[in-house]
Amino acid sequence: MAGKPVRPVNAIDQTRRMLSLVTYLRERPGARIADVARAFGITEDELVSDLDLLPMCGTSFRGGDLLDIDTDGERIWWHNPAALGEEAAEPLRLAADEATALLVAARAVSTLPGLRESDRQALLRATAKVEAAAGEVAGASSRLSVTFESEGGVFADVDRAISERRRLWIRYYSPARDEVTEREIDPIRLVSVGHTYVEAWCRRSEARRTFRLDRVAEIRILDEPSAPPEIELRDLSEALVQPAAEDPEVVIEVGPGGRWVAEYYPHDSADELPDGGLRITLRTPDPTSLRRLALRLGRDGRIVSPPELADSARRAAREALAAYDTSPTAVHGDHDGGNDGQYDRQERGL
Repeated sequence: MAGKPVRPVNAIDQTRRMLSLVTYLRERPGARIADVARAFGITEDELVSDLDLLPMCGTSFRGGDLLDIDTDGERIWWHNPAALGEEAAEPLRLAADEATALLVAARAVSTLPGLRESDRQALLRATAKVEAAAGEVAGASSRLSVTFESEGGVFADVDRAISERRRLWIRYYSPARDEVTEREIDPIRLVSVGHTYVEAWCRRSEARRTFRLDRVAEIRILDEPSAPPEIELRDLSEALVQPAAEDPEVVIEVGPGGRWVAEYYPHDSADELPDGGLRITLRTPDPTSLRRLALRLGRDGRIVSPPELADSARRAAREALAAYDTSPTAVHGDHDGGNDGQYDRQERGL
């Protein structure tokens, strides 16, 4: 056996390798150690170390459920490969609290106004099966109920508009500009990333936009057909805000206290500055929305370009300071830092 030193092991990489190793060995009874090590790009010592761990794994710690894998120094043998087969799987058993939670959630979802009737009926049939299996637990769960927030009404209208391919009129609050606007949108899909959003083609801006449902102040389904242009759907699993290459470029310089901007805002680059800060280049379809970021940063950062945005941020800062100079709270010294901190954390998450 090769005597190469074993390299430092990353636990995640080793776990992934061992999961693949199980499938590999199951399909190759009596596989040679040298061949397996070469196939996985590891040393023979590393492979033997994995083989020492595999017998501790299985569907349970009862006899026969653990993997029975050993080696004679040259080949690898798996004596009970059926331990992981479908025939070894046991029926799912729910504890009383798990069954109660499942039934309460299922009944609540079935009452959503935006749920399609076919989906509702399928959910009710599945709920009935769980009730029958749960026995007495089902009776206890019937005494519990869940009420959804008013966002459900907006959800229902959006979902209906998507299914019927109709345009929507909405009054929408934009916190970045602190204003309510009216616009017509062609809805494309509903997405959930922390909150529920509708991705749509906005007729006001003639571009793709994403609207948070709980910020829709009013909504109407129009008679006009929804006809968004053919656009490629984005993968929103990692982040909702994904700037496009054609969006305007903004450069922000932040000090050490503003480095968090690079963590919360998607950006093209973040270059280190001598004082421990960063020069961040990012893109956004609405550069004016970054004025609030500039105000929040205060002395910890400034907008460098475009020049007109930098000037706008300076004017907003002067107006804010002037308001504090004449505000009663400035005279009495109202410094409730707790709410400010909470507000700051919420804004960073937008």
